[in-house]
Amino acid sequence: MKAYYYDDIEGDPRLPHLSPEPIPESHLGQLGLLYRSIPLSSSTATEDLETLARARSYKNRDEITVAPAAMGDVYEDKIKTFFHEHMHEDEEIRYILDGAGYFDVREEGDEKWVRVRLEKGDLLVLPAGIYHRFTVDEDNYIKAMRLFKDEPKWTPLNRGEQTEENDFRKAYLSARQTGFAPA
Repeated sequence: MKAYYYDDIEGDPRLPHLSPEPIPESHLGQLGLLYRSIPLSSSTATEDLETLARARSYKNRDEITVAPAAMGDVYEDKIKTFFHEHMHEDEEIRYILDGAGYFDVREEGDEKWVRVRLEKGDLLVLPAGIYHRFTVDEDNYIKAMRLFKDEPKWTPLNRGEQTEENDFRKAYLSARQTGFAPA
């Protein structure tokens, strides 16, 4: 995992957009993100994942592969959909099984983007209500496990006036002001 401020220079979002401002993992926690490194080669990887799933009440999971070979003609449209700024009313949990990609999350009055690069063995939990977007890297390939508290679903709510009034968004902003509970 590598976190830094997105450079906001025009261009392909699949490129690193690396700024000279690295961000420590502790700052991600201040935004409500939870990061864990669970190397797939570790003898405790399955146990570590199950412990996290039980602690956070994740009951279901599936796997998704985002790549031209896996998605065919809809790939480019899906990438654009994933990169459109949105939020969810559920936590978004991704455990990277192969490949790499970027989650960009809003901070500092929702003006700056924090870019988080994830690779194989990285797990990231985004809280409900946080504005974010996602893209693969320039290799155009990522395979991830998605974990869910209930039935698997992925319902993006694109940023707009309605999301600003959303109860999950308001709860997120409140928690960001008062501080998130340690994970």
